[in-house]
Amino acid sequence: MNIMTEAGVEQKLAQRTNEPPIKMKGEKVNVHYGEKRALFDVDLDVRENQVTALIGPSGCGKSTFLRCLNRMNDTIDIARVSGKITLDGEDVYDPKIDVVELRARVGMVFQKPNPFPKSIYENVAYGPRIHGLAKSKADLDGIVESSLKKAGLFNEVKDRLLESGTGLSGGQQQRLCIARAIAVSPEVILMDEPCSALDPIATARVEELIDELRENYTIVIVTHSMQQAARVSQRTAMFHLGYLVEEGATEKMFTNPDDKRTQDYITGRFG
Repeated sequence: MNIMTEAGVEQKLAQRTNEPPIKMKGEKVNVHYGEKRALFDVDLDVRENQVTALIGPSGCGKSTFLRCLNRMNDTIDIARVSGKITLDGEDVYDPKIDVVELRARVGMVFQKPNPFPKSIYENVAYGPRIHGLAKSKADLDGIVESSLKKAGLFNEVKDRLLESGTGLSGGQQQRLCIARAIAVSPEVILMDEPCSALDPIATARVEELIDELRENYTIVIVTHSMQQAARVSQRTAMFHLGYLVEEGATEKMFTNPDDKRTQDYITGRFG
């Protein structure tokens, strides 16, 4: 008898409803920082090749949830995560999971651009080198060039690859960090307010880039900007005081949300 895996069943259902398959899934996710509870029983699906935006006022739990997806909360001593988070049906908190491997599959771009104090080339080459993804210098050169091209940065830096990544402008540094995340061939890219430190022109460039990247990657973005969430995402999840208030197609969430708190937040009544 052919017993389908849970991920296989999800895939079949997704095909039937024309929804992209579920790439990551959170079930009853709770997070405590010491005695303080930061997330309460969050259930959220992240669909393949879509941008899912997490919105809500400061301190509502959206970045905490994002950090659960690649176990970044493991780096905080007092953080305790319970519930279940899966990637392609596999529990990412299973003790057998290699966290370094997980973070290669689920990459992260932070709020403030944080290039390594190394050359532009070395910033991008670092991940593929430690993960053994390049067999030769020519392979590595190819990965660096292709990652910088995908991040829309190659033409601006091709003649200065040996210069320090920290010498780039803020917007270029953030695109370098995106190239660095892409270089290890992740399946999911997490972005924690990637444009909050950028000017409007750099922000527009990163937003265009996010739209291009979702053809090949699944993206989850935390943003304070309602306009940005509306522009870049296909799904939006609204958090408030550690609870997931509602989640749905971005267009519906912004025009006809089910919950009054979402309506109030989007129209600027609080937050």
